[in-house]
Amino acid sequence: MKTFKFTISGNTYEVEIKSFEGTRADIEVNGTSYFVEVHREVKKTKTPTLIRAELPPSDKEKIVKKEKGSSEPVTAPLPGTIIEIMVKPGDVIKKGEVLLVMEAMKMENRIRAEKEGVVESVNVTKGSSVLQGEILIQLV
Repeated sequence: MKTFKFTISGNTYEVEIKSFEGTRADIEVNGTSYFVEVHREVKKTKTPTLIRAELPPSDKEKIVKKEKGSSEPVTAPLPGTIIEIMVKPGDVIKKGEVLLVMEAMKMENRIRAEKEGVVESVNVTKGSSVLQGEILIQLV
């Protein structure tokens, strides 16, 4: 609540602003309450309004098995040894999901899916040694 003193044509008024919302104000002038409308441009906030896009259908609905021969290979980025395999044939995977872990140059490297799909085949086993560029997993 804010209190102001106004002098209009020699008369002094004590004005208390009880609430102010948009262009409407609830005020009290010398003890009498009034609802008034303020005639001025209301400044818009500079904060942008967040509008979220509609969510896409679930991943399982979007994945359609491709024709035979159009599979995507997942290859070894470096020579190394397979430590752990997280997927099996038939698994539905998402982009960025960890497919397997391999040790290369004494470091563990997580091999992630570059796109979504279905695992067609796993061409390595735990403990396998692989060369750079060797196909580890086939995705459809």
